[in-house]
Amino acid sequence: MADSREALVFRAKIAEQAECFEEMVESMKNVANQNQDLNVEERNLLSIGYKNVIGEKRTAWRIVSALEDKQKSKDPESWKVEQFSVLRETIEKELHSIVDDILELLTPLIDNRGDDAETGVFWLKMKGDYFRYIAEFERGDAREDAKDKAFDAYTEALKVGEPLEKTNPLLLGLALNFSVFYYEIMNNRDKACEMARSYYDNAIADLDKLPKDDYYRDITLIMQLLRDNLSLWMASDSDEYDDDSDY
Repeated sequence: MADSREALVFRAKIAEQAECFEEMVESMKNVANQNQDLNVEERNLLSIGYKNVIGEKRTAWRIVSALEDKQKSKDPESWKVEQFSVLRETIEKELHSIVDDILELLTPLIDNRGDDAETGVFWLKMKGDYFRYIAEFERGDAREDAKDKAFDAYTEALKVGEPLEKTNPLLLGLALNFSVFYYEIMNNRDKACEMARSYYDNAIADLDKLPKDDYYRDITLIMQLLRDNLSLWMASDSDEYDDDSDY
């Protein structure tokens, strides 16, 4: 007998508390594959699970790549260089596998999202994020393809989100991640700063009108990340990678 939707969601919540994120993803994949719309709680659980699974691999890739570069500069002929390369390529394959997995789930969720702006922004932003993760490590044509697809998804998400309030946390989270994409992937600091500043200023103008509840705290958290990134980027004279905050 197949697990009920309620049981799968409950299991995902337990897995999140235990930081068993692969199990969390598996449960929420089963929910998503039931061919029904996901509610806010369900889509957040799906997103959290995948973000933690891929976040671990992204961190591992950065560490191994940095160590590989250090070894190459120290002794490019050393046998150790190949060992770093083998591990890095293994991690890249795992990253691709995770992204392919989530994109397969996202396709019907995006296609069947209906007219709800928040739902559209959520799924399209997620699509942009995962293509951005591919662009972080890919090279050549594969990187250009991932860049284009991330840009298209983020751009469509902004268009879908036009009816939303300027303080909407989904819209602010989209602006945060799109601005990180401009800075890290497109190497366009001016556009990144312009977007971060614009959405921050628009939101802060209406912030005092909102009640001081959990929704308010979500908004102020994302606004703080926008401001932190803006300060970092304005102070940076380098195109080197910075550990920018996304959401």
